[in-house]
Amino acid sequence: MEARRRRIGAGERNTDMEIEKGTEVCLEKLGQADMILAGLGEEFDGGKALGRSSEYQNGQETLKKAGLGWLVPAWKEYCRGRLSGLEGGDTPEAHALRKLAGLLEGKNYFVVSVSTNSQIARTPWREGRLVMPCGSILRKQCILGDGELEELSREDGEKLNRAMEELYQGHFSPEVKSFLGQCPRCGSSLVLNNVYGEEYDEKGYLDQWHMYTKWLQGTLNRKLLVLELGVGMRFPSVVRWPFEKAAFLNQKAFFARVNEELYQLDENLSGKGCGIPQNAVDWLCRL
Repeated sequence: MEARRRRIGAGERNTDMEIEKGTEVCLEKLGQADMILAGLGEEFDGGKALGRSSEYQNGQETLKKAGLGWLVPAWKEYCRGRLSGLEGGDTPEAHALRKLAGLLEGKNYFVVSVSTNSQIARTPWREGRLVMPCGSILRKQCILGDGELEELSREDGEKLNRAMEELYQGHFSPEVKSFLGQCPRCGSSLVLNNVYGEEYDEKGYLDQWHMYTKWLQGTLNRKLLVLELGVGMRFPSVVRWPFEKAAFLNQKAFFARVNEELYQLDENLSGKGCGIPQNAVDWLCRL
């Protein structure tokens, strides 16, 4: 038993050293970079904390069975607020995002997010330097995926919050299927505009995506820091694989991957990157 304890202790120390060394290198590269490509992933949606919440798991299952997957991002945000115990929505994720925005201030950067956390959209990034291809809870669309997108009104937000409160208390109502109103074009129900809906309307991010791809073309042969934060394998073709490719093709690039579990680097990036084995939200909050 004592030998096992020694092995565990040594492993923890090695991990701490790995985090410390990786962080030092990452911050050094950030200071030297001409351009910074930052990717935000699932760890900004709540990560393991939500996975350990029986209330969240039960509510998610209820929504999926009812064909209301488009409400899952809203459910995640509600449960994160409950778990944080903080007022005003100042969750650890919000704090981490402010820290990141501060680190990037004055830099030439672009942020790509596969997280649907609306706090990402509310963070004070440089104008036009954020794209969220998976959507969020800030807009609504026709359930059929056609027509115009609409911003959620204050009244919509209040209805959404009440619906999430009822779900948390175990009082699910089928009426939430139509509480956001009707499409003015066809009369169908309006739903939240995010990738978890059956007919996701992608118009909301395409202009920003074109800006991002144009910006990315300008990174070649520049000192580029590719900073991948909390990105898992839910949508690898959006951030994880393209970010690896961008770092591989640029001889002046450095790749930093911060992730609690999937922090390992592809062998093609050997010698030009580091993996930091820590939850990205925790890592940013502790900088």
